Amino acid sequence: MEREVTLQEILEARERRVARQRALLGRHGGPLISFTMNIAGPVKDSPLIRRAFGAGCRQLKAALESAALPVRCWEEECSAVGCQLYCAVEGDPLAVKRICAGIEDASSLGRLFDMDVLHTDGTKLYREQVGGGDRSCIVCGAPGRGCASRRIHTVAQLQEATRRIMTGYFAAADEKSVAELAAGALTDEVNTTPKPGLVDRANSGSHGDMDVGTFERSIAALAPYWERCAQIGRETAGQTPEETFALLRRAGLEAEEAMLRATGGVNTHKGAVFTLGTVCGAIGRLWRPEAPCRDVDRILKECAAMTAAAVEADWARLAETPAHKLTVGQRLYREMGLPGIRGEVAGGLPGVARTALPAFRSALDAGRSRNDAGAIALLYLIARGTDTNMIARGGPETARAAEEEVRELLKRDPMPPMEEIARLDRDFIRKNLSPGGCADLLAVTYFLHDWCGKQDE
Repeated sequence: MEREVTLQEILEARERRVARQRALLGRHGGPLISFTMNIAGPVKDSPLIRRAFGAGCRQLKAALESAALPVRCWEEECSAVGCQLYCAVEGDPLAVKRICAGIEDASSLGRLFDMDVLHTDGTKLYREQVGGGDRSCIVCGAPGRGCASRRIHTVAQLQEATRRIMTGYFAAADEKSVAELAAGALTDEVNTTPKPGLVDRANSGSHGDMDVGTFERSIAALAPYWERCAQIGRETAGQTPEETFALLRRAGLEAEEAMLRATGGVNTHKGAVFTLGTVCGAIGRLWRPEAPCRDVDRILKECAAMTAAAVEADWARLAETPAHKLTVGQRLYREMGLPGIRGEVAGGLPGVARTALPAFRSALDAGRSRNDAGAIALLYLIARGTDTNMIARGGPETARAAEEEVRELLKRDPMPPMEEIARLDRDFIRKNLSPGGCADLLAVTYFLHDWCGKQDE
């Protein structure tokens, strides 16, 4: 794909483009949009260039739909000589040109877009006709075409600036997408109803100090954190996984403080800050401008690489920690060898990869709603018997009995009705049980299902 093209190939491509424009104008009339990329140098095609072109096509299509301008023809093609779109539109040519100029000016990436608009007779409309100003140089920012006409900058400088524009644009866009999906996953998790012993839309579960509103305030307070995690991962991708995780931990402590301020001191998402924050950081470490990583196994393997050493060091320090200073999770690890959510992440989140995601997807494939699929996936997580919150609240015997009850239910019906899960909810509340660790893994399940199924933009 990334081969150098000759001047002759470029000239021949230009002639074909003009011929295609004439043919489409003859068939559909005007206005006709001819969209190409401003790419300096002999390499006109690459995965990153195609991603940028695709983003421009989507922006144009959305703008035309928003303006209610019917599209008569839409032809995209990409080859070694570059990407191009021919789009015949029904409407006022000046209105179409105004839309195209607006897209070119709306973002840094738009500086690389060349969206010509042709009248029926083939004459080209200019930016000045719709109030558009001079486009600046991508290297130095000088206005107008002076740098290009005088060849002030080398091809290498132009290529470096072009890649910097595309990379910066997609880094910001992907990190924003991570943050939106993370907040959405937490929202979906708390709204999934019913959930045994957990806060949902029906009740507060076994938690008298919180409700859905508490979680919503926490989710809003944590919104910047997920983007920051992805950014930390991307910016430290050249460092060791452990170094990335050290920075994530620091950011996580700040996020926990923001959460507690928003909830009045109630711990709603401390576990999610660790689990989901690590996942977002892993996505950042694996990010490439051509396309972000959407492979579940690679993402979770990176989570393990980042956290394994730190978690092992944490456990080693427990031997010297006085009993009265141990958290519940630390005490359960020292007394019973239960690694809890830390061990889960350090092991590459097997509960998500091998249990929750398959169960969630199977339920969706069977026609269950997203809510019901999430409730069912949660049951499979509970049935694993690894949630230290269950033991901390109800004791080992009560927790084991409740987990066995869930396992028996799933044996009778692998996808039980919501009425059965609501019955479990009442039982868990009566016993003061709450599978909080499983809830965190359910949020990660929602997130990875959405992230890994999302189309690149």
